[in-house]
Amino acid sequence: MAYNFEFYAPTKVLFGRGMEEETGRQAKAFGASRVLVVYGGGSARRSGLLEKVESALEAEGIASWELGGVVPNPRLDKVYEGIALGKEHQVDFLLAVGGGSAIDTAKAIAYGLGEPDRDVWELFQHTRKPQNCLPVAAVLTIAAAGSETSKSCVITNEKTGEKRSCGSSLARPRFAVMDPEYTKTLPDYQTGSGCVDIMMHTMERYFTNGGNMEITDALAEGLLRTVMENAVKLHRQPDDYDARAEVMWAGSLAHNDLTGCGNDGGDFMTHKLEHELGGMFDVTHGAGLAAIWPSWARQVQNDCLPRFVRFARKVMGITAAVPDEEVAELGIQAMEDFCRSIGMPVNLEELGVRPTDRQIEEMAESCLAACGSSTGSAKKLTKEDMIRIYTNARAAR
Repeated sequence: MAYNFEFYAPTKVLFGRGMEEETGRQAKAFGASRVLVVYGGGSARRSGLLEKVESALEAEGIASWELGGVVPNPRLDKVYEGIALGKEHQVDFLLAVGGGSAIDTAKAIAYGLGEPDRDVWELFQHTRKPQNCLPVAAVLTIAAAGSETSKSCVITNEKTGEKRSCGSSLARPRFAVMDPEYTKTLPDYQTGSGCVDIMMHTMERYFTNGGNMEITDALAEGLLRTVMENAVKLHRQPDDYDARAEVMWAGSLAHNDLTGCGNDGGDFMTHKLEHELGGMFDVTHGAGLAAIWPSWARQVQNDCLPRFVRFARKVMGITAAVPDEEVAELGIQAMEDFCRSIGMPVNLEELGVRPTDRQIEEMAESCLAACGSSTGSAKKLTKEDMIRIYTNARAAR
């Protein structure tokens, strides 16, 4: 039975070639006058995108300042640096140029500037809820996180090793500029990781024991099939614009809550387990998800069997006339085969991470503490479940 739901997706999307030229006009329309531009490494500058964006802002009479150096698994120290810079220049708008790390950093800075007398990390520790946030927008260069249309952001506290999320519609971007051309130069590993991240955002909402709607399932299944098809294309031909466009738009749809309408909001335990992995070992997020998911799936499949059977049939194309438990396992194996086909790991050994038993226990304890209690929708995971998932993920079956 479908659950009641609210769907709120206010982000204005400008999609296609050359749309970055609209950045200044859009920022002005949303009230920007003093903008902090947040970006990562040198690729945004080398591609000419950063210069185009800043010229578009200047053409509308908008002042701007730069904050570069955002890294994958974005750091709290960079957020604090951005808050200080924003206060110094009295910025009133945050513009991220890059992927999920730049956008999440911009969101966290926007929270910090919205409540300048409070420590922004408290929001990620969930000791208080956000009450104010400066407006944020994004010029996207990596299809993966979906942060350009979502309410969530994830920041790593490098001093404690904690990787934590904060979700509030206050931080949903006002607009997102999405030109697939700027994703063509991504390394193959980054493209593959992004495709897995997109799929996992959908699958976290798909594998639930709380409500469902046929239309929501059909949207999710179609999105998953589309990403898989185009991920394989991009692994073979990375300059395929149409495949880039399909994946980029899928990334936004996967994480704007559309594929969770009518259910209980999703499971998200694969993400939470990976956050501990990323906090401890600083792994690429999508690759970490790929390495954890098969072990999580085998731990919970019997508690959520109808969904795993549907996934195997509708998404992975399993047609074998065998018992449901075997269908579910064949679906998991097919997902592993897909991940390997695009160069993604399916266990921690392939990811290049070899946690000790003590490190596994630490990750499980930290994950449980972050969740507050046993949690999950496919199955509520205890500390022992989490330890088993990490342990079973260490090496290939």
